[in-house]
Amino acid sequence: MDLQYPIGKFAWNRSGEGSLPTEAERQQWLADIEEAPAQLRAAVAGLTDAQLDTPYRPGGWTVRQVVHHLADSHMNAYVRFRLALTENEPTVKPYDEKLWANLSDARTAPADISLSLLETLHQRWVRFLCSLKPEDFSRVFNHPEHGRVALEKNLVMYAWHGKHHIAHITSVRQRSGWLTAGA
Repeated sequence: MDLQYPIGKFAWNRSGEGSLPTEAERQQWLADIEEAPAQLRAAVAGLTDAQLDTPYRPGGWTVRQVVHHLADSHMNAYVRFRLALTENEPTVKPYDEKLWANLSDARTAPADISLSLLETLHQRWVRFLCSLKPEDFSRVFNHPEHGRVALEKNLVMYAWHGKHHIAHITSVRQRSGWLTAGA
């Protein structure tokens, strides 16, 4: 198993006009985003502070930092979606996720703070996403490091992103022999 990419690297396999997603695909991506907070809460349920402060892989973030990173990243994604819907191809501000993950709050704050934040954020985000028309997903923002990003691609990436980081936590739990919630 690749400890850095336990579910594989993000892959965007669409390009051009003839590759529009089906409604079923879009609904699955929305469901993935909607379910991520509960899956994250389940993944960290019952972990001690020492376990939360364990890196998910050698040289990687701690479980606690992963939880806080998800809140940070998904807040930025939510804002980027809203900007793309209300401005014409806005340029978004990037942030250094590694520096953010090393700030004191990301290293030491209780995980429950970001779990609660993520639950509330995702309720609002999913409500917003479900209000969009299919053509809205073709709107774009400009990212200084990644160029033009369509909301469709960003939707898929964040559906993957939640699963990717939750797998970091569930895989370290499994490798370390930590019982999962309800086990």
